[in-house]
Amino acid sequence: MTQVDETAQNEVGHTHNDLSGGWLRPAVFGAMDGLVTNISLVAGVGGGGASSHVIVLTGMAGLVAGAFSMALGEYASVQTQNDSVQAEVATERRELRENPAAEKAELVQMFAEMGLTEETARQVAEEIHADEELAVRVHIEQELGVNPEDQPSPLVAAISSFLCFSIGALFPLLPFLFGWESLLAGLGIGGIGLFAAGAVVARFTTRPWWFNGVRQLLFGVIAAGATYLVGLLIGVTAAG
Repeated sequence: MTQVDETAQNEVGHTHNDLSGGWLRPAVFGAMDGLVTNISLVAGVGGGGASSHVIVLTGMAGLVAGAFSMALGEYASVQTQNDSVQAEVATERRELRENPAAEKAELVQMFAEMGLTEETARQVAEEIHADEELAVRVHIEQELGVNPEDQPSPLVAAISSFLCFSIGALFPLLPFLFGWESLLAGLGIGGIGLFAAGAVVARFTTRPWWFNGVRQLLFGVIAAGATYLVGLLIGVTAAG
């Protein structure tokens, strides 16, 4: 057994979150967007004096429309990003075949800027360029900061966004769906959802859970306050 293998076996408890599957960002974005969007919609139509039936209708329409919009947008965005990376891979492969010396010199310079000695940088670059596929991957990673062989899934991003938006958007509607016709209760449960979502997201960051929770809650309060005011003004004007 090599020293590297022994070190890997002795490294107990060192794990990383899986951030490469393309689910985390759309899940967080979807949940937050669903919560803020429907909390704001409920606050707006509720502030305008709408009935509970209209509030539920507006909220459910916002849930369905927003979930599909988020999912389709995420799919198109991630697919476009992946296609762009593959286009850069093709360009890099062509450059490696047409200008191998220049590309190798470029890699040596990048390694030297990372802190390697010039001799070591040249040796590493020589070994990498002995394998075209490895050379392409390393150049893309160094120049673009992405791994062309480990790109996020558009489908995973779309599904994650759709589900999390739907769940988030459902929170402020729960009291109305269970027969409790209270705008304050809907906004309160939506606020709890925002705080909880922010606290859960903190698991993937270095921020305290309470800080993330309070921050997301404040964002929701600002959005809900603005739409409530708009609903209040338009409702009063229409009634007059």
